Amino acid sequence: MTQPFAFTLTKTNGTARRGHFDTPHGRVETPAFMPVGTQGTVKAVAPEEVAESGAQILLGNTYHLMLRPGAERVAALGGLHKFMNWPGPILTDSGGFQVMSLSQLRKLDENAVTFRSHLDGTMYELTPERSIEIQLLLGADIVMQLDECLRLPASHADLEKAVQLSLRWAARCKRAFEKAPPGHALFGIVQGGDDKALRVQSAQALVDIGFHGYAVGGLAVGEPQDVMLAMIETVAPVLPAERPRYLMGVGTPDDLLEAVARGIDMFDCVMPTRNGRHGMAFTRFGPVNVGNARHVADPRPLDEQSNHPATHTYSRAYLHHLHKANEIFGAMLLSSINLAYYQSLMAGMRASIEAGRFDDFRRTTKENWARGDIAAL
Repeated sequence: MTQPFAFTLTKTNGTARRGHFDTPHGRVETPAFMPVGTQGTVKAVAPEEVAESGAQILLGNTYHLMLRPGAERVAALGGLHKFMNWPGPILTDSGGFQVMSLSQLRKLDENAVTFRSHLDGTMYELTPERSIEIQLLLGADIVMQLDECLRLPASHADLEKAVQLSLRWAARCKRAFEKAPPGHALFGIVQGGDDKALRVQSAQALVDIGFHGYAVGGLAVGEPQDVMLAMIETVAPVLPAERPRYLMGVGTPDDLLEAVARGIDMFDCVMPTRNGRHGMAFTRFGPVNVGNARHVADPRPLDEQSNHPATHTYSRAYLHHLHKANEIFGAMLLSSINLAYYQSLMAGMRASIEAGRFDDFRRTTKENWARGDIAAL
């Protein structure tokens, strides 16, 4: 019999948290970073490599998968885990963020968001109930409520309207989720933009509704890092300590470090793979742009001490060549390297929290980043 979704907080160090949660497809150690598998794949990286990087959970994209190949088709083929050959847990977003980005193609009202597919112009209606249905058809272990996400800056009136609509949709999502199989989880999403009072209001109302976990949404949408961190500091104390906290769509390695310091447990972002496809490698000495001319004849590896084989198998000159030649292999290598770096960073944070030395880890990591690319030393 499948056990209920459960989060266990095992250690705190200041406001940084160490724990784990259990799903029908396995345990996830937190703090955790989720690679993004937008269309049933982490771009340019095989599922086996994603697992080897240390990733324990992936994010799937409801909007893209509902358009192609379709949730019912994925369900008929055995669900998203089988479809994409990923045996571990999967979290699916609700489609709200993608719909926000389609502002020229959609109409929003109390009942639903209606939008045209960016693929062929077909009209779709996405209600809170349909969003939950799609995510359950996909077989997601963690399902997200449908919400309205606004880009910043936004007026107070628009932010308040989005918060209230998102809360009404949250209640509808919870009712729809009652049909979910045992063991699956539903997360609510805190909105409110850069308005502290609205953030608190949103968080308190979601806690009253009651969810398995709570996400902080509507950030990493154009605001400075200090605003994002201020919103986390505002929201985290309102959320129950016994539930996981997920910062959506974030971010840089520094964002992850600072957000964990403020009590966040889960993250997702396209940055490791997107930046890899554009020639940037993340390393313990900060980002390295392999496309820079100074790498053209550099025989040294990217980082001899990394635990990823490619960082000491291939020279910087070769990575530079692959990027300049627009070879797919270059994108594959750098994407895989970056995923491994992100997972190594998360593992380091988990270990340092367990040891009660998170502040030391945070300081040392930032000092290494400040030293810059090791090619410049």
